Amino acid sequence: MTEPVDSVDSDAGLLAPGWTGSPASAATGNGAFLQALLDAEAALTRAQAGLGLAPAEAASAVSVAADAVGFDVRSIALRARAGGNPVIPMVADLTAAVGAEHGPYVHRGATSQDIMDTAMMLVARAALDLILADLERTARALGRLAAAHRDTVMPGRTLTQHAVPTTFGLKAAGWRSLVLDARDRLTTVRLPAQLGGAAGTLAAFNAFGTEDTQALVTAYARELGLAEPALPWHTLRTPIADLAGALAFTAGALGKPAADVLTLARTEIAEVTEGAGGGSSAMPHKANPVAATLIAASARRAPGLAATLYASMAAEDERPAGAWHAEWEPLRELLRLVGGAAGHAAELAEGLWVNADTMREHLGLTQGLIVSERLAAELAPVLGRARAKELVTRAAKLAVAENRPLVDVLGEEQELTDLDLADLTDPTRYTGSAGALTDRALERR
Repeated sequence: MTEPVDSVDSDAGLLAPGWTGSPASAATGNGAFLQALLDAEAALTRAQAGLGLAPAEAASAVSVAADAVGFDVRSIALRARAGGNPVIPMVADLTAAVGAEHGPYVHRGATSQDIMDTAMMLVARAALDLILADLERTARALGRLAAAHRDTVMPGRTLTQHAVPTTFGLKAAGWRSLVLDARDRLTTVRLPAQLGGAAGTLAAFNAFGTEDTQALVTAYARELGLAEPALPWHTLRTPIADLAGALAFTAGALGKPAADVLTLARTEIAEVTEGAGGGSSAMPHKANPVAATLIAASARRAPGLAATLYASMAAEDERPAGAWHAEWEPLRELLRLVGGAAGHAAELAEGLWVNADTMREHLGLTQGLIVSERLAAELAPVLGRARAKELVTRAAKLAVAENRPLVDVLGEEQELTDLDLADLTDPTRYTGSAGALTDRALERR
C-alpha cells in the first residue's frame, strides 16, 4: 500500500469541485491569504510613516519586502503551530527580509489578531468583488429568461404534486429576486480594518509615540481601503457574523434555483435542461445537471460553516483563546463555496434550456384537474358554493377513475350546458397575475 504523500499542494481542492479552479479559489488561496497578511503589515508601517511615527524609508522597505512570492508559505504554516497563528512566523520572516535598519518598524505596536483579522477582511473583499460580479451575471441571465418566458405556462407544484398552472417566467423572476436579495446583503456588509494592540487599548502605539491613536486607525484603514472601525473588534465579532450571514443567505438563494432545476431536469419531467451537462463514469448516455448539483452541495454546507462563525461571537475577555482561531478555515471555505456557487449559477442561468412544449404537455397530465380550483370558484355563483364544490369533486373522481378528460365529464352535467367548459378547463387561461407579477419583479434593478 502506498503511503500518503504530505504534498505541498494542499490547497488544490481535490474534494471540492464546487470551487476548485474558480476565481474565488485563487482569491482565497494560501498565497492570497499570505499576501493579505503582508499587505496588512505594510499598510501599518506606511500609516505610521504618514503620521511621522516611522521613517519613510522604513515604510518603503517594508512595502517592497511584503511580497508573498519571496516567502515560504509551507514553512510559515508549519511554524505557526508553535504560537497558534501564522502571523508570528510571518512577522519574523518579514522582519528578516526588511533588514536590520528598518526591521524594528515591522508590526510595531500591533498584535497578531490585528493582522489576522485585517487580512481576513482583505481576502473577503477580494472574494466578494468576484461573487458580486457573478451574481450580476446570474441576475441578468435570469431576467432574460423571465422576460422570454413571461407567458410560458407550466404546472405549479406544491408538496411535490401538480397544484395550479403558473408560468416559467414567474419562476425565473422569483429566482432573480433571490439573487438580487443576496447581492444587496453582500453589498451592505461592512469590512473594517482591525487595530487595537494586545488588549484593544492601543497602548503600545502610545508607547511608540502615537499621540492620536484614532488618527493612526484612520490612516491604517485608508491605506487598506477598508472601513474605519469605531472600536477594536477583537471580541466584538459583528463584521464576521454579518459576513457569515450574508454568505450563507447567498448560498441558500442560489440553492433555490438549483433545487428547482434538479427537479425539473429529471428524465421523466425534462422541462428544463442544463446547457452543458456533465458525464457519468459508468453510463455514457447521461448528461447530469452538474452545475445545479454543485450549487446545491454548497447550499447544504454553508449554514454549518456560518454556524461556526456565529458560535465564535461568544468570545471571552479582551482577546479569546480559540474563538478567533476557529473562524479562519470556515470563513475561507464559506467564501470559496459561495464564490464557486455564484460562478456555477451564472453559467447555469446563461445556458439553461427551457422546454416549453414539454411544460405545456405536462399541464394535461391530470386530465384537466389542474384547474379544479378555477372551476369551483367560477361555478359557485352559478350553482352555489356547496353544490359547485360537490359537483367538481365528483367529476374529478370520475375523471380519474375512468381516465377521461375532466371537460368531457363536466359536459355530461345538465347544469353546465350553457357554459364554455373548454375555456374554463384550459390551464393556459388560469395563470392569475403571473404575467403582471413577472413584469413587476423585472422592474427591480
